[in-house]
Parts: sequence; C-alpha cells; structure tokens
Amino acid sequence: MELGYRGNLTDQNELADCLAQSGLGPDACRKKGGLFAEATKALRASGTGNGNAALHAFFVPGRIEVLGKHTDYAGGRSMVVAAERGFCLVAAGRDDSRVTIIDAVLGEVTSFWLDPELSPEVGHWSNYPMTVARRIARNFPGASRGADIALASDLPPAAGMSSSSAMMVAVFLALADVNQLADRAEYKQNIDSPTDLAGYLGTVENGQTFGSLEGDRGVGTFGGSEDHTAILMAEPNRVSEYSYCPVLFRRTIPIPKEHTFAVGVSGIVAEKTGAAKDKYNAASRQASAVVELWRNKTNRDDPHLAAALASSPGAAARMREIVSSTRFDEFRPDSLLSRLEHFLTESEEILPPAGDALQRGDVAAFGRLVDRSQRAAEQLLGNQVPETSYLATSARSSGAPAASAFGAGFGGGVWALVENRKADAIMTAWADAYRRKFPENAEKCSFFTTGAGPAAFRVC
Repeated sequence: MELGYRGNLTDQNELADCLAQSGLGPDACRKKGGLFAEATKALRASGTGNGNAALHAFFVPGRIEVLGKHTDYAGGRSMVVAAERGFCLVAAGRDDSRVTIIDAVLGEVTSFWLDPELSPEVGHWSNYPMTVARRIARNFPGASRGADIALASDLPPAAGMSSSSAMMVAVFLALADVNQLADRAEYKQNIDSPTDLAGYLGTVENGQTFGSLEGDRGVGTFGGSEDHTAILMAEPNRVSEYSYCPVLFRRTIPIPKEHTFAVGVSGIVAEKTGAAKDKYNAASRQASAVVELWRNKTNRDDPHLAAALASSPGAAARMREIVSSTRFDEFRPDSLLSRLEHFLTESEEILPPAGDALQRGDVAAFGRLVDRSQRAAEQLLGNQVPETSYLATSARSSGAPAASAFGAGFGGGVWALVENRKADAIMTAWADAYRRKFPENAEKCSFFTTGAGPAAFRVC
C-alpha cells in the first residue's frame, strides 16, 4: 500500500489524517504522526533530507503471533496479526554507498558501507541493518546506492513482537527503494509477490538461500518467515493464517466484534542473542533433528516436519516410533519426542479448530484452545518462564476470554483478547496482579492495547 502523502512529514496533524487511510486507529495515527515528525527532524539534523532530496517514508509494524509457537521454520501453520505499534522510517538516498541509521528515539547512530564483505557487529542492534545491507550487496550486484535513514519506534524491544525483524524489513524497504531493486532482473526472477518478499526476508534473517538469491550468515537465529509474513501481509481487524516453507496463504478471520488485543510485556528480555538465542536455536535444531532421523529411516527427502507428517496417514505414529528408538548425538530421545508432540499439538490439533472457533465468533471455545496452546508451550516446548506463564493465567483470571505467550519465548510478552468495554478494568487488574507477583519487574514491565493493524506501507 502507498498513501501518496505529499505534505510535510513534520506536520503531525495533517499526516495523522493521511495515515487513517491505512487502517490504523485514530490514537495510533496521532502517535505515528509524532514519530514520523521525530524521525524527519533527526534526519534533517544529520545534514540530510533537506532541500530537493526526495524522502522515502514507511511504516513497518511489529506483530502478534496469536497461535503457532515455533511452527514456521518446520513448515507448520500460524495465526498472526500486525500490531499498531512499529517503526516509522524516513530515508534520503545518497550519491555514495554509505548507509547511516539514526535511532531518533534513543539518539544512537550507526554507519557502514553497502558492501558484500561487510562484517556485522554481533550483539549490537546494528547487526540487523548491517545484515540487510550485506545481503543486498551480495544478491544484487551493482546496487550500490546508500541512504541516510532515521527510525522512530514505539515497539517495546525484546518483547516478542518481532522488533528486530520489523527493523530489518524497514531497512530493506528503504534500501530497495533508493536502489530500485524491484526493477532488477534478479529481483523479478525470484520475488514476484509480497509472499515471495516475506519468504526472502526470512532467509535474509536466517541465512538461507532463496531461489537463486544465495544465502549468507544471517543474524544467527534459525527461524522462519512468520514474522516477515505478518509484517508484510497482515490485514486490519483480521487474523491471518499462513503455512510456511514456502509461505502459503490459508485464510483471514475477522476479530470478534467489540474485541481488541492487549499486550503484557513481562520485563524479562527475550532478545535472540546470547543464551536466549541458543535456546531458540535449540528448538529449531530439534525439529530438524526429528526430520533427519525420519529421512535416515524412511529414505524419504521431506524438506521439513510438516511435509514428513503429511506424507502418509500413519506418518505421525511411525515418526514417534523412530524418534523413541533412535539415538541422535545432540538430543535425548525424550526431548525430541516432546518437540514432535508440540508441533503436532500446536500446528495440527489446536490451530485449525481455533481458527474455526474464531470464524464463528465462539470466543469461549477459542479461549479453551488457546489455553491448551499455552500448556503445550510450558510442558512440551519448554520455552516459557514463570513470568510469562503467570501473565497468561492472570490475564484469564482478570477477565480476558483468551490469552497466551507469543514469540520466541524465554521471556517477552503475552497477548490477551479483551472486550473494548472491559479493556481498562482488565488491563488494570492484570497489571496490578503481575506487579504484586513480580515486584522486581514493576519498572520494566508494560501493558497496552493494540488493534489488529495494517501491514507495512509506504507513506511517500
């Protein structure tokens, strides 16, 4: 979507009126108008974005994973929405290959060259935009125009809302725009739709090859393309269901009338770095290990867990037998069996009927299935911490008809579905209960509501 805004990006009121066309709610439009103004001022203060320089502006949302914990990289399904929080980006192209990223909120700056030999700084936020620039330079030789980019975000970092993926998508959109990547032969041969772009950007993050666009080191996590699909494909006021490897659209489902999402951020950092990255990658490697055992015993070449399970009516039982009786050096049989059972439970047993319940407006039935998903994450996937488990149960006891942890896990946040008329009371009770239970997190946690917003769009 392109809004075609031709006004002043620092005119918050005029811009907010234009942003309303996107499907963002009134409050979100006002806040984004302020963030775009902040980013534009930061860009101009850096000495760019003045005079006749063409400005490129995008809004790129974070996402809420409603259901589909650790399913995408194994070819499974998920249900996602775009949040109304995200990155407001303003960029100006340069005449050289220098890329400068300005965080207009934190006042931090990083600068590097658009270079195929770029060495991203692991452990620093600059790793994400540098990884994008390196991959562009490698996949699109001759795309050498840099940009000065200012970002302003209201996404809580490391909260499970995919702030890192949103940043990578935002930087890619800006650099693709100034380099006119969509007009290049390599782009046209591999990326023919937004779902293709989501799949490609997933590989930019995980380092895999996409079509003829050769892979690279990525950012060090072995994830899939769920985040990028939600960010690029979500629809306002609807839940979107996709399957992955490749990205395939299944359906959209309207949000139940008079309901919205609330998010409780635990204050426990869920960054995909250090120990959290290792735990996240272990879940991914376990799924791959199950498939490797399956291939070795059956002589099949199924690319991922979902494909293996769909290969025959008896595949699940046969896979359980193989996993239980075969040694794998890195993981115990019981841990691999738990990983298999989680995937079956989440992707095959919970998600389809949960979507059906939401489709017919049966919020109570939907909530019961979501509760089962949360228990499976705790007991089988093992990616929960006491804080996120408590947030899920306390949201329910505070009056939310459905609530679950989401994202990579090992910290982060929990979403809750709430009635609009009860939202303030539920949010207050929920936040108070959490702060009493975990007073050490009182200053770090946060609670807010968000509608299901639009996918990423160009403002101008």
